[in-house]
Amino acid sequence: MTAPSVPAPAGTAPPTDRPSPETGSSGDGPETRPRRRLTPYWLLLPAGLWLAVFFVAPFFYQASTSVQSGSLEEGFRVTWAFSNYSDALATYGPHFLRSFLYAAIATLLCLLIGYPLAYMIAFRAGRWRGLLLVMVIAPFFTSFLIRTLAWKTILSDGGPVVGVLESLHVLDVTSQLGLTGDDRLLATPLAVVCGLTYNFLPFMILPLYSSLERIDLSLHEAARDLYAEPATVFRKVTFPLSLPGVVAGTLLTFIPASGDYINAQLLGSPNTQMVGNAIQKQFLNVLDYPAAAAMSFILMAIILVVVTVYMRRAGTEELV
Repeated sequence: MTAPSVPAPAGTAPPTDRPSPETGSSGDGPETRPRRRLTPYWLLLPAGLWLAVFFVAPFFYQASTSVQSGSLEEGFRVTWAFSNYSDALATYGPHFLRSFLYAAIATLLCLLIGYPLAYMIAFRAGRWRGLLLVMVIAPFFTSFLIRTLAWKTILSDGGPVVGVLESLHVLDVTSQLGLTGDDRLLATPLAVVCGLTYNFLPFMILPLYSSLERIDLSLHEAARDLYAEPATVFRKVTFPLSLPGVVAGTLLTFIPASGDYINAQLLGSPNTQMVGNAIQKQFLNVLDYPAAAAMSFILMAIILVVVTVYMRRAGTEELV
């Protein structure tokens, strides 16, 4: 016998069949869950394939080339010639030192020039902020090569820049420092550093502006309410909060400047050649691919070590 059914109380709706939590709602059964878990990986697949084809594969091919020996006529083969690395350091050591020195000076100049400009755009520009940001980005609308050639004209021997610096006796001071020579700017270390600074300045300004623009202005007001001087507000509040932008800007400037060869080629001389020029010469002129590949890996390794140490010392909690 079955138990008699109990009528539902008045005013209540009749019971309906509801899916249990184990089975999920309609269309969200167990068979759909693995598909949902795989969705992010399917979305990452195009970027992963791109990196595999255009970064990972060339990386290992270049690593293989760096330990080869031979010639273009006889062919190159892997002989595990690690002496390519020691020979590259012995032959082109000054090029490496010069590259990092020029890149460090250009990065420091970009920081000194870019920070006040980014600060002004973030806090003082008002309705002109958009226009100033466009002016910062505008150089990217022109080819890197054309911009560097323009600097070759600006710094030419008969140009107004050289005339003004000569009248102010600035070139005498820079000549004593070894930055210029023979009362000219072209084909000198100063010209190369100026080109690097100009071409990579936007890479410094944009991260700085992004970091400064996120600072809450009420923190400045609170500091002033506590009788802090403007210099103290900047030192205690603004600059520490903008450090993520400083770290990002210095990395975005130093890394490409270290491997640049256009500025040294067009604005410098054989005595100001950087390691990028040596790599280009080995690849395109001498056709010594193992030596060029070894120099490329040495450059990448040094930059990786420098960046890792710098990020650990600077702290990157706000960057991730």
